[in-house]
Amino acid sequence: MSKQRKPADQREKDLRLAMFRIQRGRAHTDVEKLSISSVAREAGISASLIHNHYPDIAEAIRLAQGRGSPAQRDAKRLELKTERDKTRDLRQETASLRSDVSRLASINEVLLAENAVLRARLGDPQVVPIHERS
Repeated sequence: MSKQRKPADQREKDLRLAMFRIQRGRAHTDVEKLSISSVAREAGISASLIHNHYPDIAEAIRLAQGRGSPAQRDAKRLELKTERDKTRDLRQETASLRSDVSRLASINEVLLAENAVLRARLGDPQVVPIHERS
């Protein structure tokens, strides 16, 4: 004795109702999280049936899980590329700033050495300080 198969539109309606019940915490089975297998179990079918014959339902489940579609994946890929470009630019800026710091440190050392020489000359008894007139 074989079971009577449901029409595709009725099966899709059952799947959407199963999704709704799981999301609202009113599932007839013991499932708590929304997934393709939990919706299949709630609707009394196999998960492969959803994957093979109801891709819109599978995509709706993925979207509800936050995993998304190829469009979302492409958006994430674009976002990742943008962030990588920013990182590359920041690394170049960091390298440039480090070069500037190195150059300025060298100039600073030269100035400190000149300052030490001038202070030493100032302590020489032959050097007469210039006093400003009041």
